[in-house]
Amino acid sequence: MNRKAFRDGIKPGWHYFGRKMDVADFEWVMWFTSFRNIIVFALSGHVLFGKLCSMTVPQHRAVMYMIYGALAVLASMGLVYLMIILSHCLLLYSVALAKQKWLCYVAGLCCLASFKVEPFGSWQSGFVTGAFDLQDVLFYGGCTFTIMRCMSFALESCEREEGIYSIFDLLKYNFYLPFFFFGPVMTFDQFRAQVSTRELRRKDDEMKSIRVNALLHVGAIMAVDIFFHFFYILTLPSDLKFVNRLSDWSLAGLAYSNLVYDWVKAAVMFGVTNTIARLDHLDPPQPPKCITMLYIFAETHFDRGINDWLCKYVYDHIGENHDHILKELVASIATFAITTLWLGPCEVVYIWSLVNCFGLNFELWVQKFFQLGPFAKLEAKLSGAMSRRIRAAFGAVNFWAIVLYNILALNSLEFALLVTKRLLVLGFPVSTLSIWFITYCGVQLIKERERILAIKEEDKGDKAKLE
Repeated sequence: MNRKAFRDGIKPGWHYFGRKMDVADFEWVMWFTSFRNIIVFALSGHVLFGKLCSMTVPQHRAVMYMIYGALAVLASMGLVYLMIILSHCLLLYSVALAKQKWLCYVAGLCCLASFKVEPFGSWQSGFVTGAFDLQDVLFYGGCTFTIMRCMSFALESCEREEGIYSIFDLLKYNFYLPFFFFGPVMTFDQFRAQVSTRELRRKDDEMKSIRVNALLHVGAIMAVDIFFHFFYILTLPSDLKFVNRLSDWSLAGLAYSNLVYDWVKAAVMFGVTNTIARLDHLDPPQPPKCITMLYIFAETHFDRGINDWLCKYVYDHIGENHDHILKELVASIATFAITTLWLGPCEVVYIWSLVNCFGLNFELWVQKFFQLGPFAKLEAKLSGAMSRRIRAAFGAVNFWAIVLYNILALNSLEFALLVTKRLLVLGFPVSTLSIWFITYCGVQLIKERERILAIKEEDKGDKAKLE
């Protein structure tokens, strides 16, 4: 606690218990301080307003959501910010009138770059006067998510056979408050289809599921608050001299725990907005898959809304069925190029995009290699259990590749290189093989669970056919 490197990351916390708090992650700090005072108030108002609209004018609820969202944005960020948002919406709507996809991509990415590349981003943010804790977060969050929604609107308009959707449809889509500042991005076709439904009916036990999820998110926030006052996992990587003295097992656990924290943050943030969207009779994008369940690069995403957007408009569009090596390479490069722009171009993001793009393609290369005649015949002779063991061995290596590649974006390049060196070079063979074996056992359990779920789904399908 007395180390100089920790002074910026650890601040006073629970006064009565004498505990200091880990404040290294500004987004978590936002959740526990400014967020609950500003955004939670606005979202609570949206819930009450949405309930009133659903009861009185369900056929016009999208308009009501738009009005409330625009007023909330105006009240929190001011008139100039609202005008900046509307100008980008009008620009991309005008481009959509041409019904040329390539033009929509160019205009949309240029608008996104105007917020992510300097000096254009600072120039636009300079128009917004006043200052409060969340101004920068809300400014860039609302603007960048707006551009992604406008691009979805424009691309869906290009697909429409007769004319394009109206600018009123775009505004209703963009100013839905739960998704406006923090996402997730819900593609325009899905949002329009769901919000246009006049008969608002809930599935059996849907409200119970919503309540349970809401309680889980509250419990997760409380648990993280406790962890922040006792473990300081996010601050430790900032002191490389201290981290270098940790054991190999502690270092591996620290790297893994950082990813778990980031996953919980995404799950809570999108879970809160998704719960509100479900109260509004929408079916939002699912929360991210637990990091412990990930051993395939193709499933590695912390923002499923952005992932769905990229898959629909870029990755699947170019890569098609993802069987062709060259098409997959072009598709993944294009996807990670847009992701780099979305995250904000810088050295760490470039490296993160490069290694994750390589990991995604390397999976396909290995798969194609082992589908060659000799290997395919050899696997055909193996039992199902042995085949899963072999795949789990590769999956364990993949899991740690995912961990090492992604702590780049969460901490620093130096910390990622230190963990890699300790686990693969200095820790070989005892630490390396021990950690790999534990991970292998975990991947085996995951694959067995997936196999059982697949069998159950197949049985349900057969039963439905018989009925």
